Parts: sequence; structure tokens; C-alpha cells
Amino acid sequence: MPDMAEEDQELSFLQHLIELRSRLLKASVAVLVALIALLPFSRQLYEALASPLMAQLPEGSNMIAIDVASPFLTPFKLTLLVAVMVAIPVVIYQLWAFVAPALFKHEKRLARPLLWSSVLLFYTGVAFAYFVVFPLIFGFLTRVAPEGVAVMTDISRYLDFVMTLFFAFGIAFEVPVATIILVATGITTPAKLAGWRPYIIVGAFALGMVLTPPDVISQTLLALPLWLLFEVGIVFSRILVTGKKPQEDQASS
Repeated sequence: MPDMAEEDQELSFLQHLIELRSRLLKASVAVLVALIALLPFSRQLYEALASPLMAQLPEGSNMIAIDVASPFLTPFKLTLLVAVMVAIPVVIYQLWAFVAPALFKHEKRLARPLLWSSVLLFYTGVAFAYFVVFPLIFGFLTRVAPEGVAVMTDISRYLDFVMTLFFAFGIAFEVPVATIILVATGITTPAKLAGWRPYIIVGAFALGMVLTPPDVISQTLLALPLWLLFEVGIVFSRILVTGKKPQEDQASS
């Protein structure tokens, strides 16, 4: 009997590995399809990415490529990153399909909207960075250049810089989801989170100083959304807790 139990466990583990491989393969195929579809537009994608900076540069200024392969590799790298971002819904779905069978019914009800709202919030953070933060940051940086200094940014370094900001704002906009998860798992309560407000505000501005250029505008543009999204998370976590209490009372009775 113990041998049969061990064989069943090994078989179950092997089945999970096969399922995981299948899900990862489907997610990889989604990224590959998006990459193939976007590759013909790699130059246009980089031009769109560079437009917030180019709009702030003096007339006649251009970006430069220091490395020999940068004119090819940098647009390709950007296209790959965009393909991953485009395929995120498929990747999230494959992750959900793998994990969902092991979750309880009430966990599924909570996890499903949190997963999709996290994707939406990430996209919102990226859009906020592109349309609001970039014009202000690049306008400031080009204006403070010393007299006689030509601002000519390397295309590879520019890509690294803007992708850092994209991920910083994308992750920062996940604060409501993280707050709800902390409350839902019983790690903390909305009341305790509200008590942390002064530390959250200081931490948001400190994070803004680390992740953005050294100017007050860009630091504030990251810190304020962090704080406001934290408050949104508290509100929704309170709704979650008050929604759970009647169910708990009914179960206890």
C-alpha cells in the first residue's frame, strides 16, 4: 500500500509538471506570435517611444547609436518587450488555468478579479508614465542642459531609462491589489493600514527619489499616485472585510 501511495504521488507530480510545461509553452507561443506580428513595425515602435524626448529636443537634434549593432538590436529589444506586454493577458490566463484547480471556491472568487485588475493597473501605470511623466521629465532635463551642450541621447541607454520608468510606474500602480491581498490573507487590517499612512507617504516620496530623475516634478508624479492608490486599496479592502463579515456571522450561526 505505501508503494502504491508513493507511485500515485509521483504520478500526480509528473502530471503537474506536464501541465506546467503545456501552460508555459502556450504562453511562450503567445509571446512569439505577438513578436512576429510586431517585428515589421519595430522602427515605428521605437519612433513612438522616442517621440516624448524628440518633442522636447531643440530643432535639428537627433538621437545617436554608440554601439555598432544598436540600430538593429535596440528596436528588436523594444519589440520583444512590447510583445511580452501585449501577451500578458494570455500569460495570466495560462497561469490562472494552472493554479485555479488547487484553489477553494472563495479563493477563486477573490483571485480572478485581482489577477485581471493587476493587468489593467499595470497597463494604466505604463500609459501614465508615457503620456504624463515623460513629457515633463524630458522637458525638464533638456531645459537644464548647460549652455553649449548638445543633448544627444544614445538609443540603447534611452530604452533602458524609459523601460525602468515603465516598470516602476507599472508596479507602483499594483498597490491596491497588494493592499487587498494583505487584508484578505489576514496579515493586516484596513485600520492598521490607515495607521501606516504617514510612513507610506514618506516611503512613496523616497521611492520617487530613487526611481526617477532628481527633480521634484517627476518624484511627485510617482509619489502621489502611490499614495492615492494606497488609499484606494484601503477603501476596497474595507469593502472586502465588510463583505466577508456577514458570511462569517452566517457560518458561525
